[in-house]
Amino acid sequence: MTNMALFAEQQVRADLARLLLAAVEASGRARCDIARDAQIHKDALRRVLAGERSASLGEALRILAASGVAPHAHLLLFLVSGGDHAIAWLQSDLAQFFEDFSGELPSALERVLGNQVHDVKPRWAKGTAHRVARLLSDHIDELERKDALLGDVFAGAEGGHRG
Repeated sequence: MTNMALFAEQQVRADLARLLLAAVEASGRARCDIARDAQIHKDALRRVLAGERSASLGEALRILAASGVAPHAHLLLFLVSGGDHAIAWLQSDLAQFFEDFSGELPSALERVLGNQVHDVKPRWAKGTAHRVARLLSDHIDELERKDALLGDVFAGAEGGHRG
């Protein structure tokens, strides 16, 4: 059962403000520039970042984008795992990966599963997430091995041309 206390307006506003403030501070940009790019009044931005005013969905996405982070990934992380992951992944390749992965996943599931998409059970989610993470880890290991081999080949080729 979902704990509805987690969705109390003040708590959600405070948690979102913490994420947005971290993004703005990590950007290194002036708040007035972020406000301009996010198309929000600078005083409204100040109140959003202080948790005094709730940001609309569009405002949150624009503030994140103006801060130079992957807006959809961070908002999705905020929604599914809380602000801590979203803040920890600020301005990282992992956040960009998560944004691209999350955007591609629905159509990939439909394309690969076809009619079986309706057979997917919610209880499989956790195991599937761990399997995808393991697959990604194996893929990274394989790419690192290939890079090392290519480095050895190129180093050998450069060394062989000396006279």
